[in-house]
Amino acid sequence: MKRILTSGLLIVLLGVAPLCAAEQWQQLTPQQQQALAPLASEWNSLPDRQQKNLLGVAKRYSQLSPAAQQRMQQRLIRWSMLTPAQRKAAREKYRAFSKVPVAQREAVKKMVKQPQAPSPAVPISGVPSTKASSSR
Repeated sequence: MKRILTSGLLIVLLGVAPLCAAEQWQQLTPQQQQALAPLASEWNSLPDRQQKNLLGVAKRYSQLSPAAQQRMQQRLIRWSMLTPAQRKAAREKYRAFSKVPVAQREAVKKMVKQPQAPSPAVPISGVPSTKASSSR
């Protein structure tokens, strides 16, 4: 009896597993493909968790205003152009920012958006050049 239950459970689990697997680009609805178009070329290689998150974004896409849809598309395009290392850094910055108390977030945003003062030109060697005047 125990063996039959174990076999039955295994069959059920194996039958459910394909439902949890990542979706291929061709399996997405036309609406999902429209919302996620900037990621079309890399969709099939994205991790399952990321696909699931993006499908949630695509679900809300039709409810966005045209301006918000355009903004989302532009952000997806920029995201798709990042290297894996840059994406990892962006995720880490997002996590760090989410830990900043809400009252301080605006101040942090302003600080980040302020233009940085240009640094003085330093040669690749790291040693500032000195103009030696040669007198003869």
